[in-house]
Amino acid sequence: METYKRILSYAKPLGKYWPPYLLLSILSVIFGIANYALIGPVLSMLFEPEKAASATSAPEGSFSLEYVEKAVNHCLNGIVGSNGFLAGLLLVCLALVAATLLSNICRYLSQRILVSMKTRLMYNLRSDLFRKISSLDLGYFNNRRKGDILSSISNDVSEVQNTIAGSFHIFFREPLLVIGFLAALFFMSPRLTVVSLIALPLSAIVISRITGRLRRDAVETQTLMGRILSHFEEAISGSRIIKAFNAEKYVDSQFDKDNEAHRRISLAVSNRQELASPVSEFLGITVAAIVLLYGGWLNYRGQLGMSWSAFVVYIGFYWRVLEPAKAMASSYAAIQKGLVSAGRIFDILDAENDIKESEKPVVLEGFSKAIEFRNVSFSYGSEPVLSGIDLTIPKGKTVAIVGPSGAGKSTLADLIPRFWDCAEGEILIDGHDIRSLSIASLRSVMGIVTQEPILFNDSIFGNITFGMEGVSNKQVEEAAAIANADEFISRMEKGYQTNIGDRGTKLSGGQRQRIAIARAVLKNPPFLILDEATSSLDTESERLVQDALTKLMSNRTCLVIAHRLSTIRHADEIIVLQKGRIAERGTHEQLIKAAGLYSHLCELQAFS
Repeated sequence: METYKRILSYAKPLGKYWPPYLLLSILSVIFGIANYALIGPVLSMLFEPEKAASATSAPEGSFSLEYVEKAVNHCLNGIVGSNGFLAGLLLVCLALVAATLLSNICRYLSQRILVSMKTRLMYNLRSDLFRKISSLDLGYFNNRRKGDILSSISNDVSEVQNTIAGSFHIFFREPLLVIGFLAALFFMSPRLTVVSLIALPLSAIVISRITGRLRRDAVETQTLMGRILSHFEEAISGSRIIKAFNAEKYVDSQFDKDNEAHRRISLAVSNRQELASPVSEFLGITVAAIVLLYGGWLNYRGQLGMSWSAFVVYIGFYWRVLEPAKAMASSYAAIQKGLVSAGRIFDILDAENDIKESEKPVVLEGFSKAIEFRNVSFSYGSEPVLSGIDLTIPKGKTVAIVGPSGAGKSTLADLIPRFWDCAEGEILIDGHDIRSLSIASLRSVMGIVTQEPILFNDSIFGNITFGMEGVSNKQVEEAAAIANADEFISRMEKGYQTNIGDRGTKLSGGQRQRIAIARAVLKNPPFLILDEATSSLDTESERLVQDALTKLMSNRTCLVIAHRLSTIRHADEIIVLQKGRIAERGTHEQLIKAAGLYSHLCELQAFS
């Protein structure tokens, strides 16, 4: 129930929806009851015209079915006496049509309000989910399957929309119908109604038994759907490797296992869910038959207390009670799946972000002195990645980080913009611990160019200006020129408005990297992080990119991570990492003379 209330909270302000919805629903129920109640006078006019004509005087007022019948017959008698039988029949039929029309108009208008509320709810839920995902730290995504996350933002949201949000009327309008028609039933015959209600607890018990396992099975179904989406994502992103290793049969077999498991559980869930409606209908018909039998017995003994036409209306009322009751039973089964999906969504929305903003963050106005590591340590798990790092990067200087794979180079760089927080020690910018700074202002002074350039399915212009506003075409062109990208951009059919495809797949590796550099140039940050920006490029592309990087690094403070040591020989200081610790430090010439790890790495790259 708490999950349902929380879903409902996304439709706030509820005061905008509930008063008009409640009013229209009540009117719909009233007109609906009138609609069925008018069937009795119609039948009387058709088959018992003498009964209506017999009511010559107005009946004495009383709260009873008999009074209502006599009052209606008295009115009809007056109309029939003045205008004839057909006029009376026409009036009753017109009243029946009008009541039906008004009931359905009110129902339609109330449904429009519910649709408006549902679309608002889904809009707010998707907005919160997207903002949460975009704000989560890197550790959250490293510890979860991408397919599970994609399943939550697609399948789970759709499930909530189709079940919970799509069934609000079941819980807010249908109960009004049940209450309204039950009241009419009690008014017409308390004895018959009590007998018919005896079977309702039995129906509820049977339905609850049927739907009891739905929630547990729905959890497993959604988990398997996350794994299925992971298979699809891996098949798309890893298609080259799959084909290169002739691994189609292997990945197909892995997919088939999860797909078959999902089919079996989905079949069981659907069968159990579909069983709720026919069982509910069967029980309703059974009770209706009991009511007919009991009513016939009372009529045989002369104790029914109503005419046969009124008894037909009574059965019609009872049938109108069964319809919303059956709908509520069916929706309850479906909502069990929706609540599981809502729970998975809230697991994401409630996830703790390990990178927390300070309660009173200091806004970093700029970068003027140095970035300093003081005894910094970090680990992803039990194994330390960095230990006891002491390092200063003065403003205007270039510091290079080198070392074997797995030494902690990229992790060290990721600590500065607070993609991760150090476990021990502190990192200072201009004397401020970065954990005390506003995260937005901290990252605003930094530009990052990574080994694998992160581009988006947008135009070249959109990728260069990513995250920046009010940028002119001239500024973008100047940034592209500095990044040596203007030449290949000008050859494209739509120039800067050319779409580069998903992750820039329409561009070569060197072209993607130069677009990423142009983005960093346009941002014009005082501090720059270059994470192996040329290591995956061919010789020609590396030359163009390195030239662009040289322009970018001019008059900036830079932290450069490099595998190709030729690109950092002119760095002001070179830090050599080994197993998470600083093994050596100095200039290129000093480290070569030291004949240590750096010198060995240079020899391996045939560089002196």
